[in-house]
Amino acid sequence: MLLLAAGAARAQPPEEQVPVFRAGVALVRVDAQVVGKNGQPLAGLRQEDFLVEDEGQAQRIAYFGRESDPLDVLLLLDVSGSMRKSLEELAGAAHAALRALHPQDRAAVMLFSRRTEVAQDFTAQTAALEQALRSALREGRLGAGTLLNPCLREAARFMADQPVRGRRAILVVTDNEGLNYQSPDEEVIDQLLAADTVLNALVVRNSKPSKPRTIVNPDFTPANVFGIAEATGGEALAARAGSAFAPLLERMRTRYLLQYPAPQAEAGAFRRIRVDLSPAARQRYPGARVRARSGYSLRAASSGPSPQSPPP
Repeated sequence: MLLLAAGAARAQPPEEQVPVFRAGVALVRVDAQVVGKNGQPLAGLRQEDFLVEDEGQAQRIAYFGRESDPLDVLLLLDVSGSMRKSLEELAGAAHAALRALHPQDRAAVMLFSRRTEVAQDFTAQTAALEQALRSALREGRLGAGTLLNPCLREAARFMADQPVRGRRAILVVTDNEGLNYQSPDEEVIDQLLAADTVLNALVVRNSKPSKPRTIVNPDFTPANVFGIAEATGGEALAARAGSAFAPLLERMRTRYLLQYPAPQAEAGAFRRIRVDLSPAARQRYPGARVRARSGYSLRAASSGPSPQSPPP
């Protein structure tokens, strides 16, 4: 859910029934990360340090939070044959990595190769999550090869079905190999934005770099988890699974949450947004970079879970 609706669309005569969402009726949620010149996240920023534009128009931030907001994170694990060693490293690092989660946070585990399977539904129990990560080493029923984009779309649908509690994210662990058939990146990005979910990626480094492919059929596209993560405001890191799992999960936990009143617009419209630092914050942190979603679709308001009030 990109919008936390607090009211219904404006009533109109049947011949003019076009859903319109009024400013102040709903809040647009933006999950943002700020990193310095060294690539490390910047902590301690305040609401006045941020500027938000919606279709080029400055917006008033109605709510600002950081670690106080609960996090729901889906651990999406590539279980194709080339991933076994990396999954072993990930399972070995799980106990330490999961300590980054706060008591109010939840995580789930989904496995994928050619199709997906939920190994553990959302829970705050770290022991259950560790067991699900170990089970990934024994998974062999999800088909040969990797269909990354279709499986990311399944993960986005899974997140869209969850009640909105706070911030929502997916951490996909993959080697970023394989081809997608008739599943362009734009469709994946659209579903992730509609599910109010930031995609983060841990791309494991292979000992043998893959050779460049020549794609003849436009129905087939190479995996591009880096571009998808960037469009949703997430972070994609190429590293060894064992060493990167804990710091990446910690950075996901400490992102900023901004909300602003939704501008009046027709349902179904895609709106571009931009999040930046204020001039004063830019002076304090020259070269800083803000990661945030590229936009949102108002149709999420009419198809998401039950309306909720903004956080206090």
